[in-house]
Amino acid sequence: MGNRMHVHPLITDSATLANLCTRLADADFVTVDTEFMRESTYWPELCLIQIADTNEAAAIDPMAPGLDMTPLLDLLVNNEDVLKVFHAGGQDIEIIYNLTGKTPHPLFDTQVAAMALGQGEQIGYSNLVDSWLGIQVDKGARFTDWSRRPLDQRQVDYAIGDVTHLSSIFPKMLERLKKTGRGAWLDQEMERLADPAHYANDPDLAWKRVRISGRKPDVLGRLKALARWRELEAQAKDLPRGRIVKDETLGDLAGHPPRKQADLARVRGLSATWAGNDIGGRLMAAIEGAEPLPADEMPPRDDRKPGLGKEGSLVADLLKLLLKIRARDIDVASRLLARSEELELLAAGVREDLPMLTGWRFDQFGRDALDLVEGRLGFVVKNGKLKMVRTEGEAE
Repeated sequence: MGNRMHVHPLITDSATLANLCTRLADADFVTVDTEFMRESTYWPELCLIQIADTNEAAAIDPMAPGLDMTPLLDLLVNNEDVLKVFHAGGQDIEIIYNLTGKTPHPLFDTQVAAMALGQGEQIGYSNLVDSWLGIQVDKGARFTDWSRRPLDQRQVDYAIGDVTHLSSIFPKMLERLKKTGRGAWLDQEMERLADPAHYANDPDLAWKRVRISGRKPDVLGRLKALARWRELEAQAKDLPRGRIVKDETLGDLAGHPPRKQADLARVRGLSATWAGNDIGGRLMAAIEGAEPLPADEMPPRDDRKPGLGKEGSLVADLLKLLLKIRARDIDVASRLLARSEELELLAAGVREDLPMLTGWRFDQFGRDALDLVEGRLGFVVKNGKLKMVRTEGEAE
């Protein structure tokens, strides 16, 4: 890490990119970041991709005419020997998935790792750089229009800085994880991030993102059909979902379906022209072809809180207090130990399929959580500090 990193000029030709990727294929890890625009499109528009190892860094212009991105994409999704390091990489990974149908693997996310090192739930990149390197990141180009060409040097320098700083931080972070013995805690989280299922926009599952009251199978069946129709329209037109139809309107259509296409002129949130055009016809076809939602697809009752009455809610509150105490004691972000919905399920009597009751989470928190709900653990205040104490057997 003592060598000065070589920063390449903006790469716009296939030969230079191929040579860079050949060298990077021998690295232990590469740091990766992207710049993109998605405000007015369904698919995020990749405008720049930055990559570095410990020796060299480059920004690549995917919008350059004739640029063959294959060597870079192969490095990211087909080379299992090189670890790909991101910070808060969900959207970067989504873009790579959209281009290849695969996700980078193996991967490491420094924002997730920071949770295991007591740096909060979602530390931002500039705060991460400041805390590990003592460097203040210039945010001047943060909200630039990355799709405009030509890019000026300040924009390119800003973008490359994201991966050069990360290449210095990652080895330090890895060393601290080894010293604390918390590296293994992250394996499950990193595999979850690399799961392609998280990035696939399956039109048949789009309805689950739309909030709607009620559990009538016919209404939910129409919602599923309408959400699928909207997803396909948005993909085909490359427009945000909300530009096709907003969620509220989709829910209204599912609950109160128009009888004929002409009725669409009276639906709030739709253009009156839909009463006679092709897109309105496709919307009506979706409604008319909808089937009641099958029983095995019905969402769980009561927001996934089976049997969580007043007493259960109090128990869930105690579990949340226990989580805060435990996270404070071991200096880790509480969300890495357990999520609120898990605590509510445990309070309601659920004992299966809860991540906090398996592996390292059970050792660090789940065992105590189970003991609390089963009467073997309580709270006391000592010297003004809230602590946990073991009780004598189970509570009556």
